[in-house]
Amino acid sequence: MEGISARAFQHPADRAATAALASIPYLDRVVRKLIELGYERALRQAYLGSAVRLSEDQLGEVWREHAIAYRTLDIEEVPDLYLTQLAAPSAFAAGSVRPIVVVNSELVRLLDAGQRRAVFAHEAAHILSDHMLYRTALMILVLLTRSARLPLPLAPVRTALMEWSRATELSADRAAAVVTRDPLTVCRTLMVLSAGTMGEQLDLDAFMRQGLDYSEKGSGLERLTRLMLDLGLTHPMPVKRTHELMAWVRQGDFDRIVGHGEYPRRGDPADARADGGEAVSFYAERVRDALREAGEQVNEVGQQLADWLRGHGGSDDEGDGNGRGE
Repeated sequence: MEGISARAFQHPADRAATAALASIPYLDRVVRKLIELGYERALRQAYLGSAVRLSEDQLGEVWREHAIAYRTLDIEEVPDLYLTQLAAPSAFAAGSVRPIVVVNSELVRLLDAGQRRAVFAHEAAHILSDHMLYRTALMILVLLTRSARLPLPLAPVRTALMEWSRATELSADRAAAVVTRDPLTVCRTLMVLSAGTMGEQLDLDAFMRQGLDYSEKGSGLERLTRLMLDLGLTHPMPVKRTHELMAWVRQGDFDRIVGHGEYPRRGDPADARADGGEAVSFYAERVRDALREAGEQVNEVGQQLADWLRGHGGSDDEGDGNGRGE
């Protein structure tokens, strides 16, 4: 798909959350400082030293499934792919400057070739969509939380990034459908990863009905409980992801991209009216409400953030009057 732009599959929640993050003072400075402090280099070195880097000569079949995603999305550079051993099946892209993709052996065993291609396409979409700076910062914050108490000024930053991260996953699911040319493969992949076993015996239709129940049913207390669960996750619930993906397919955008080759190209001027129309939809309202409190907290602890940055080698005399650097 020559020159396809990430706007072709960007979910309105992703667009709204990204715009909301851009409006939070100090956020970019903190995110970039986390990268500068060397955490990203440490992540790369950790996988270089403890995982297996795949290639044509090292599990070539899996490597080619990974590379297909980048060719399909017209991404020239294919990032390094590492295979590691973790408890639960997972895959992720990390690194804002030179991304890598990490997949664990359980996922490779659990999924068939088409489902693995969906996973690799999902990660490629994050790279194409310029999600990697914020995603890498969030990964660092999550790791810091696990290893030690998170410094107070960084807690609202993590909250904002987690809400944004959940929105970006919906865009990446759409891209996975475009690359595999089969939205149901993406849904089946989410189902198998959720179950963790016996994928060939699971019924996708039943799983899709489960997604409708999750979206539409339940008392007010049950809906509140689901919201509280979501707030602690970097990814939306899998049943919600299938529901959102198939709603997009029914709108016709998938067929326009895959069947007719109609999609925005990189470098095309953005349609501000169309983008703005989506950004004031239900999704934008939900994202703005969710991020408002985090943004206010970041403003309130602005001086703490500046002090924290100074203590870790930064300077607080850069940037403009609202505290944001270039």
